[in-house]
Amino acid sequence: MERKIYNPIQKDYVTFIKTSDETNGEYTLVEVELADGGGVGSHYHKTYSESFNCVEGEVQIKLGKTIHTLKENQSATADRNVIHFFRNRSGKPCKFRVELRPASRGFEQSLQIGYGLAQDGLCRSNGFPKDKLALAWLFNISESNLPGWMSIFEFILRKQSKKAVAKGIDKTLTEKYVKF
Repeated sequence: MERKIYNPIQKDYVTFIKTSDETNGEYTLVEVELADGGGVGSHYHKTYSESFNCVEGEVQIKLGKTIHTLKENQSATADRNVIHFFRNRSGKPCKFRVELRPASRGFEQSLQIGYGLAQDGLCRSNGFPKDKLALAWLFNISESNLPGWMSIFEFILRKQSKKAVAKGIDKTLTEKYVKF
């Protein structure tokens, strides 16, 4: 089964190397092929840490207030509750692995669904789903949190996520896009 997904908006690939089911919840391991200019904005996780290991090219990882430029075989870890982001500003694609400890099934599902929605033209140019309830639910299951003043939006997102579940949007998206 193909375990590589593509996001045509972000122009990046994610390959699932080990899923939560395969590691009995110990960890999730993915490999990201990130286009130049790509990345994910500042956020943090309360339930898992994220370790980044550069495989090819270079990727920038911000941990707290410090930006680390990782080159091949270099790594950095965003422990729980540490605000972080990753981005590629190298002028060419890069490849890196991300390991979540413990595993996060919700993270795995949110990637598959988000990339599937992008493939189907159901996302805006910023990569966010057009359906606000789907966006809220994906944010919730990815176990992500917004830093600083942006955290005021979390209450709204979590409440909207409950509406998505009540309407069955979670089941519809999972059945359509989650393949592994």
